[in-house]
Amino acid sequence: MAMMNQPLVSVVMVTRNVERFLGEAIESILDQTFQKFEFIIVDFGSTDGSRDIAASYAAKDHRIIVSEIPQCGLAAARNAGCSLAKGDYIAIQDADDVSLPNRLMTEVEFSREHPEIGLVGSAIQRIDQNGKYLETVNNFPREDREIRQELRKWNPFWQPTVLILREAFVKVGGYREALVQSEDYDLWVRVSEYYKCANLEQVLVKYRIHPGQLSARKRKEQILCSLAVQASVSLRQKMKIDPLDRAIQLTPTLLAEMGVSERAQRAGLAEGFLYWLREGYAKNEYDTVFEAGREIFQLRKGADMADFVSEARLIIAKTYWKQRRVVPGCFSFGRAMLGNPNVVKRALSSLWRLRGSV
Repeated sequence: MAMMNQPLVSVVMVTRNVERFLGEAIESILDQTFQKFEFIIVDFGSTDGSRDIAASYAAKDHRIIVSEIPQCGLAAARNAGCSLAKGDYIAIQDADDVSLPNRLMTEVEFSREHPEIGLVGSAIQRIDQNGKYLETVNNFPREDREIRQELRKWNPFWQPTVLILREAFVKVGGYREALVQSEDYDLWVRVSEYYKCANLEQVLVKYRIHPGQLSARKRKEQILCSLAVQASVSLRQKMKIDPLDRAIQLTPTLLAEMGVSERAQRAGLAEGFLYWLREGYAKNEYDTVFEAGREIFQLRKGADMADFVSEARLIIAKTYWKQRRVVPGCFSFGRAMLGNPNVVKRALSSLWRLRGSV
């Protein structure tokens, strides 16, 4: 446990070219109702004013420790920050998000009341780049049993809400650098193999959404890394080995060696991009719909992609109709019908339900 002269919580933030949001993110930690913390800020190659902003806050508050390291991957930067932690707990704070004033107090009290918990997260509010409220997301599993089930398929934690037991972080070896875009998911899975996990129902963080946050290339990396995380669980259970422990970079070849075939990789990518496309349609983010659709169409090799392609074309058709672009909408709908006749049934069923609601 923490000594008298040590903080109970180490807040870790990594920064690179985030000067627009950095001040608000830092202040959200300094304004916490819980005050027994150190605040480690690691800059990993900023070329804007981020380093100066962090240094100006450090000059006024002794709890802030600023470390500058050469440009590297996000996982390596997070590991560098966590390696400096002295607290019993590590709280992750992203440089473009905002922690609500009671975040640390709520998570620490919960963790101390439940010492078997190695990892706890919370619900979030999504905000836009200007700080405007978008929506509340609180539908993640809360109990350990439910979380373990969901971890087999997806990441049920928002990283900037997480408080992790430092001994848990050290025990599993921290973030693994080969898993870019899914380094957090991989860490949570490995922690869950030794400790219980929880999500709190309270909203404790404002999670910022801004343009270009996750490009198509990064989403592809994220999907493939998630497939690798899931495959690694099976390998550890069956063979007590994990190729990702030694991997510098995740490649399709390495994934295949882990048991994720090329076909499974394409199916995983198609499913992931289709989810992204549906989300874009639901939120009227038309550029997202078309970008995700292009990614799915590039995967259309063999009959196993027909359902993904047809559903993507149907949603794109509906997007065109939302934009009152009737001709391309009808063309896309026709191609969806040619690819999979069941699309017609779904479309007619949707129209019939819509008719009944008028």
